[in-house]
Amino acid sequence: MTETLPPCPQCSSVYTYEMGALLVCPECGHEWSPASAEPAGGAEDDGLIRDAVGNVLADGDTVTVTKTLKVKGSPSGIKAGTKVRNIRLVDGVDGHNIDCKIDGFGSMQLKSSVVKKA
Repeated sequence: MTETLPPCPQCSSVYTYEMGALLVCPECGHEWSPASAEPAGGAEDDGLIRDAVGNVLADGDTVTVTKTLKVKGSPSGIKAGTKVRNIRLVDGVDGHNIDCKIDGFGSMQLKSSVVKKA
């Protein structure tokens, strides 16, 4: 029983499990069949930036932060559920591909894997 299951194609979580004929991600709730796991990786090669649940993002969209983020130099981080308006998509460093301004924090970059389209 040392079979390793593929990570979630939506959020890359390694905690996937089998439920009948489907694979399920407990973190984002995504369900997929093992046969379709290979083509899902090709969907990320289309050049589009997607949020944590797979929605395509565009400049000017409003997104919501899905989990609490620590911010260096701040006693409190960005709380889950914080709305970020008027995002700008950039080719950032280390996966930080959203440039935005957050009320109370200022200008910063976020990863698209920690936001969902509002």
